[in-house]
Amino acid sequence: MKILYATSEAVPFCKTGGLADVAGSLPPALAEQGAEVAVVLPMYQRVKERFGSQLKFECYDFVDLAWRHSYCGLFSLEKDGVTWYFLDNEQYFNRPDLYGYIDDGERFGFFSRAIVRMLPHFQFWPEVIHCNDWQTALVPIYLKDDGVREDRFRSIKTTLTIHNIEYQGRFGMQTLGDLFGLDQGWAADGTILMDGDVNLMKGAILCADAINAVSPTYANELKMSYFAHRLENIMRRCEYKLSGVLNGIDMKLYDPATDQRITANYSVDDLEGKNVDKAALQRMMGLREEPHVPIVAIVSRLVSHKGLDLICEVLHDMMELPMQLVILGKGDRKYEEFFHWAAQQYHGRMAVRLDYNEELSMAIYSGADLFLMPSKSEPCGLSQMIAMRYGTVPIVRETGGLKDTVQPYEAWRDAGNGFTFANYSSSDMLHVIREAVYLYKDYPDAFSRLRKRAMKCDFSWARSAKDYLRIYANITGQPWPSVEPEKVEEAASVVEEATPVVEEAAPVAEEAAPVVEEAVPVAEEAAPVVEEAAPVAEEAAPVVEEAVPVVEEAAPVVEEPVPAAEEKPMKKAAKKTEKKSVKKAKKDEKPAEKPEKKAAVKKTAAKKETKKKGPAAKEKKEKPAE
Repeated sequence: MKILYATSEAVPFCKTGGLADVAGSLPPALAEQGAEVAVVLPMYQRVKERFGSQLKFECYDFVDLAWRHSYCGLFSLEKDGVTWYFLDNEQYFNRPDLYGYIDDGERFGFFSRAIVRMLPHFQFWPEVIHCNDWQTALVPIYLKDDGVREDRFRSIKTTLTIHNIEYQGRFGMQTLGDLFGLDQGWAADGTILMDGDVNLMKGAILCADAINAVSPTYANELKMSYFAHRLENIMRRCEYKLSGVLNGIDMKLYDPATDQRITANYSVDDLEGKNVDKAALQRMMGLREEPHVPIVAIVSRLVSHKGLDLICEVLHDMMELPMQLVILGKGDRKYEEFFHWAAQQYHGRMAVRLDYNEELSMAIYSGADLFLMPSKSEPCGLSQMIAMRYGTVPIVRETGGLKDTVQPYEAWRDAGNGFTFANYSSSDMLHVIREAVYLYKDYPDAFSRLRKRAMKCDFSWARSAKDYLRIYANITGQPWPSVEPEKVEEAASVVEEATPVVEEAAPVAEEAAPVVEEAVPVAEEAAPVVEEAAPVAEEAAPVVEEAVPVVEEAAPVVEEPVPAAEEKPMKKAAKKTEKKSVKKAKKDEKPAEKPEKKAAVKKTAAKKETKKKGPAAKEKKEKPAE
C-alpha cells in the first residue's frame, strides 16, 4: 500500500505542537508494518538551516494557484524507512516561524495545491493521501476538483485527521476564487461555505473518504456542540466515515533509560536517577532544593482551552500546599503576564519560562513529580504520555485523549496510573491536586507503586499504525495485511484435497435421505428422552453387545450401503455418527419388512426400540404381528 502523509510540521525537522510528534512517529511506524510511505512538508527556513546539507534536489516545476504561477522546488531525504519530501518556495516558507502570518491562507493554499500538482515527480503514485488539520484540508478538495478533468486523480483516496477542530481555516468569501482558485459552485452547494465564510475544514470533512480524530473519546465529542465549534452537524452527517485512533509516542526517543537529553538516566526498576534529575531541575529553575517536596509541572501552550483559567482562580490555594510549581510555555498575553507576576510572589517555590525549549521540557518531564493538564478540551494530548513515560504522574481533566490514557488512582485497590477530575471546576481540580500532593508526602510507597504503573504503560505507535492501515484498507478496498502468495497456494491445495471427500459423500447422503425423512418424527418424540439418557448409558452397554449377532444376520438385507462403507470409509467423526444413525434407523425397520425372523430377534429389536424410541416404536412392532 502506497501512502503519502501530508503535514505542515514534523519532528525532527520543525515543531510547534503535538502534530509534529505524530507526523514524525506515525509514518515510520506505518513503514515498519510493511506499507510504502512518503511524507511531504513545506521547506521552512529552519529546515534549510538544520538539514539543508542532507537534502537532495529532485526537480522543480510551476504551480498555478488561481491567477498565480509560482515556482515550486522538490527536495527529498531518506530517513527511518520513509522518503521525506520538501516543497520549496521562498516567498511563502523562508520565514523564521511556521504560522502566525497574515497570508497563512495563501501560504497553505499553495502548499496544498503543490502537493496535488507535484505528484508526478514523486517516486510513487499514492493510493492514499493522509491529510492533517486545515493546513492540508484543501488537498481532498483539489483532488475532487481536478478529478473531473483528469482521470488519474480519481484513483487516490484521502484520509483527514482532525487534531484540533477549533482551528478550521476560515477566510472571507472573496478568497474562494481569487485566492484558492475554486469555482463558485463549491460555495453554492454549501460544501465549503459556512456562516458566510470559506471553511476549509468543513470542505475537507465532506470531501475526504475517511475522517478520524486522535482519540476515541474525542471522536464522540466532535458530535457535540460544546466541542465541535459549530461543526457538530457536519460531523454527525459524516459519522459513517468517522473513527477515533489514539495517538502514540516514540517509545525509543522518550526512554528515560537511554535518553541523552536528561541529566541522569533511570528505569522503572531503578529510580535513583530521577532524584538526580529533580535536583538538577530545581537548580536550573531557581527553586529551593527540597528533595521531599513534590514538583508540579505544566508544559503547554498558554491558551484558554488548556484550562489555565482554573489555575488562575486557585493559584494562591495551590501554593499553600507543600509543593513547587514549574510552568513552561507561551501563548496569550493575559496568561503570560499573570504567571510572570505570580512567579515573583512565590520566589523559590514557583518558576516560569515564557518560551518553548526542547531541552528544558525534557528536564521538566524527567525531574518533576506531578504533571498538571486541566484542559477544557484535549483531542489527544501527548504531554501526559511523555510524562508517564518518565515517571511523572499526571493530573488531568477527563476529556478527549486524557480520559482514554489516564485511569484514576484508587487507593482501596491500589490501581490507576494518575489522578483525574470530571467537571471543569477549579475546586474539583484543587481537591485532586491536594490528594496527589499528600499521597506523595504521606504515603511514599503507594506513590512509588503508582509512578511505576504509569511508567509501564504502552503508548507505542505499533497499535495505532495497525488501526490506520485498517482505515486505508477500508477506503481502498485492499486487504490488509496482504496475503503472501505461498499461503494462498497452501490454502488452494487444502481446498483441492477436501473436494473429493465431499463428492464421495454425496451418494451416501442421497440413499440415506428417505430413511432420515422417516426418522424425523421419531427424533421429535425422542427429544425429551435424551435428557434422561445419560445415566442409562452404562446399563445399555450390555444390550449393545447382545445385539451384535443380530446386526450380522441382518447384514445381507442391506445390499448396497455395506460394500460402499467398506470401500470408502468415512474419515470424519461427524460422518461416522451419521452412518451409525442410518444403520440404526434401518435396523428399526427390518422387523417390519421381514416378519419371518426369529422371535429372539423381534424381542431384542422391540426392546431396543422401546428404550430409544418410545411409543412410536411399539406401534411399528405391533404392525408386523398383525
